[in-house]
Amino acid sequence: MRVLFIGDVVGAMGREMITEYLPRLKKKYRPQMTIVNGENAASGRGITEKIYKKFLQDGVDVVTMGNHTWDNRDIFGFIDDAKKMVRPANFPEGTPGQGIVFVKVNHLELAVINMQARSFMVDLDDPFRKMTELVEEARKRTPIIFVDFHGETTSEKQAMGWFLDGKVSAVVGTHTHVQTNDARILPQGTAYLTDVGMTGPYDGILGMRREPVIEKFLTALPKRFEVVEQGRGLLSGCILDIDDQTGQAKNIQLIQINDDRPYRE
Repeated sequence: MRVLFIGDVVGAMGREMITEYLPRLKKKYRPQMTIVNGENAASGRGITEKIYKKFLQDGVDVVTMGNHTWDNRDIFGFIDDAKKMVRPANFPEGTPGQGIVFVKVNHLELAVINMQARSFMVDLDDPFRKMTELVEEARKRTPIIFVDFHGETTSEKQAMGWFLDGKVSAVVGTHTHVQTNDARILPQGTAYLTDVGMTGPYDGILGMRREPVIEKFLTALPKRFEVVEQGRGLLSGCILDIDDQTGQAKNIQLIQINDDRPYRE
């Protein structure tokens, strides 16, 4: 199975990059499954039902989330009916939505798990213990398991990658919005990438307007961060090739589209 994963979509520019480039990426790489992290899709914070449905219309199969899941209150009206959306599975018991989803591709089935780290983030349920529980559940149905691990620190993400080596097909990090250069296949067959990067404004700071961010560092005073609305765009992602029978990853390839790395057919 070939899986395309596109990282944190930020605001209107990120959504426009999906609409423009996803059909072209599908034509070029021919993935059987496309996953997009959409937790920043609505003006940088959260997601709306309209945006969720537009992702599906553009060709996305599963939308993953993260720590901004609840930032847009629109989500409470549709998340329980959003069968192709996963929010972090280690949110407290009784939280709306689902942390794992199974998607069929012809005769194959892919499990997608979303999990949130704890270092420098909200202290949710233990992601390692919860992951053990969900991987056991998933492997009863399929060996092909993709994990979006939404976290702040490289060490916690690497720890999760090694913890799950040989148990899942891929552990790909999100949240920090900067694509890392450490894509690899771990010894037991799990593809690993610390952070897939973001899709949105190329000339902002993590997608936000530069000036307020810089001023906050200069003054230590609180500033309102706003998503860059116009300018050059960026798309970050990766392609994964997974063995249908064993669920082991065979290859992971980085994708980045921007003015310095223009898209080529």
